[in-house]
Amino acid sequence: MPNLPRLKRPRGAAESAAPAAVPELSTPRVEEIEAAGIRWFNVEQPGPAEQAWLEEHFEFHPLDIEDVFSKNQRPKIDEYPDYLFLVLHIPVFNREIGRLGTGELDLFVGSDFVVTLPSRSLPPVEYLFERCRADEDLREKIFSRGSGYLMYRLVDDSFDYCFPMLRKIGNKLDALEDEIFEGRSEDVVRDISNAKQEIINFRKVIRPQRPVLQDLERAKARYLAGGIDLEIYFDDIIDAHERIWDLLENYKEVIEALEETNESFLSHRVNDALRVLTAITVIVLPLTLIASIFGMNVGLPGGGDPEGGSLATFAVVIGVMVGVLAGMVAWFRKRRWL
Repeated sequence: MPNLPRLKRPRGAAESAAPAAVPELSTPRVEEIEAAGIRWFNVEQPGPAEQAWLEEHFEFHPLDIEDVFSKNQRPKIDEYPDYLFLVLHIPVFNREIGRLGTGELDLFVGSDFVVTLPSRSLPPVEYLFERCRADEDLREKIFSRGSGYLMYRLVDDSFDYCFPMLRKIGNKLDALEDEIFEGRSEDVVRDISNAKQEIINFRKVIRPQRPVLQDLERAKARYLAGGIDLEIYFDDIIDAHERIWDLLENYKEVIEALEETNESFLSHRVNDALRVLTAITVIVLPLTLIASIFGMNVGLPGGGDPEGGSLATFAVVIGVMVGVLAGMVAWFRKRRWL
């Protein structure tokens, strides 16, 4: 079995006795499989015990250890003489809150080892690990190509995991379009908002990883066994990333178009209601005008007023009404409202 890279060893009795004062930690949850001189350590949801295990068995840079346990780490790649440190973000659907979340995958890749530290349960990592553990032939096939090929499989499977979720988003957008044209505009407002939020979250996960993948393509060569030419494989990862981004761009345009269409339908329904109310107003207005004129207190000559009426007073009132009407029309024309 090959030695772990730069394994730490006790320097003396004094140093070996010192850890006795440290409170005992729980047993680290570290899974390991090995083949063709390559060891894969999988540490899911690492905690203090797993951190102590990493510091005991490897001499990784302290900043990298800190990044593993940081909750706000951006995707990145760091190169060292003995290993490669890679941080990737993977979109994962959170069933508890019913929204798309982010899972972080930290990888340490050396010449004869790979250490994966997912921040949460990541199906593509779990699936590949269990397949390699259960299938000896598959494990030998993958591991014999070097730690770089194993790194490629992990990254590639992580991005392939995105496509089923993207198909679900596409199906959701198709369903929203049907509901809008079926006259359920008011009911789908919340669904449009949720779909838009999913697309935004997906874009926030995928977009920052483009420069990381480009740097990974340049740094992979020293981790490939036997000079295997895997250029086309790592190019495929970048192609997958571009396809994902293109789909997200398309979905972004689709959801914005659906939102505008839904707003147009809602506005059209409001306009229909206003059209009906306007028609009622126009019908009732002449009747109201006639009733108002004949109900004036000045009375009409020979009308129902017992005191009679003054024709001059009536004419003055009508003249004032016509003057106000003409003034309002002139003002509206001046403001270009008519």
